[in-house]
Amino acid sequence: MQSPFKDLPREVSILVAASFFVAVGFGIVLPAIPVFAKSFGVNNAAIGLMVSAFAITRFASGLISGTLVDKFGERAVFSSGVFMVALFTFLAGLSQSYEQLLFFRAAGGLGSSMFSVAAGSVIMRSVDDANRGRAQSVYQGSFLLGGIAGPAIGGLLSVISLRAPFFVYSGMLICSGTVAHFFLKGDKIGKVDKSVDTSDHTTVREALKMKPYRIALVLAFIGSWVFFGLRASILPIFVTEELNSTTAVVGYGLALSAVIQGLILLRAGRYSDEKGRRAASIIGAQVVLLGVLLLTFSVNVWMYLLAMAVLGFGGAFISITPASIVGDVIKGKGGKVIAIFQMAGDAGMMVGPIIIGAVSDFFSYRAAFGMSAAIFVIALVLVYQIPETRNVEEPQVKNLRPLDEDL
Repeated sequence: MQSPFKDLPREVSILVAASFFVAVGFGIVLPAIPVFAKSFGVNNAAIGLMVSAFAITRFASGLISGTLVDKFGERAVFSSGVFMVALFTFLAGLSQSYEQLLFFRAAGGLGSSMFSVAAGSVIMRSVDDANRGRAQSVYQGSFLLGGIAGPAIGGLLSVISLRAPFFVYSGMLICSGTVAHFFLKGDKIGKVDKSVDTSDHTTVREALKMKPYRIALVLAFIGSWVFFGLRASILPIFVTEELNSTTAVVGYGLALSAVIQGLILLRAGRYSDEKGRRAASIIGAQVVLLGVLLLTFSVNVWMYLLAMAVLGFGGAFISITPASIVGDVIKGKGGKVIAIFQMAGDAGMMVGPIIIGAVSDFFSYRAAFGMSAAIFVIALVLVYQIPETRNVEEPQVKNLRPLDEDL
């Protein structure tokens, strides 16, 4: 069997290993956060704020992280960001009040933003166009595997103590940061070389003038809305209340979606590299829209499970192409450009749950799903308008950038 790392630079395998520790640790602490917060006697709104605070800090610090990557390089920013999250997670485990827990959880968002932007920069800059889609799929696969394994471990640790998952997560992050600091090295990784002419690097203004980049931003926002907004807000309640099922079935559906996405990811990445980003995006958008529609009209558990399977298949394609498009069109160090792309996804994570929850309160769960399907139609229209970036020759790629010497 061919190795998924074949023809990929060493940096990718190191990054995947480091990211796997992050993903497992995050999965371990995820089930404990709301329960630990509830132990301080707060209401559900306060628990929601606990979840949102991390994402809000990530979003607010995106450009700061991009600037740090441009100035100090990916390796230093990735490892520093991971160590920062490790520190604040450990302190969160020691919290004696809700306010302390909220502060430490929110503070960890800065470190998360730092290592996420740095990781994205490594994947986009160290891999050539012919392998970028596959590199994205391998990288995201590490998060999927960690996300599947983590919650089961976290559930067991929570039985011992609600603080235990935080301490274990902190330890996993230290392992990740150590791996990145000592092994994430290469010609394209590290501090900025001042002898290199930075005028040929893509600026934010240049990137925003590129149609593929603008479409990638919208796809990242809508994708996060659907894949995070639905799952993190009303989906569990819909299954238990509307379909009269159990939380175990909710977990089965989420696991089924993750497993199918994991099985398809590598094939989707290769398809994106061979057939182009536009072709992969079209498949992903069509299948995901079908999955959301199936969810909207689900009347029993089996339709719910089918919808989650379909979403997993489509998600394998639509989740890798926006980042691959960004990697295709940017040149040189583009920490801020990558940061804005990440911020688009973070914005979807923040806005999606709020709007979906409000629509379900005022109307119904199905109305919220239907609205999300309508929003995703925008993504479907846009993927047909993506100028192909994978098969464009280098001189033509340059033409995507504005010829404004003052930028």
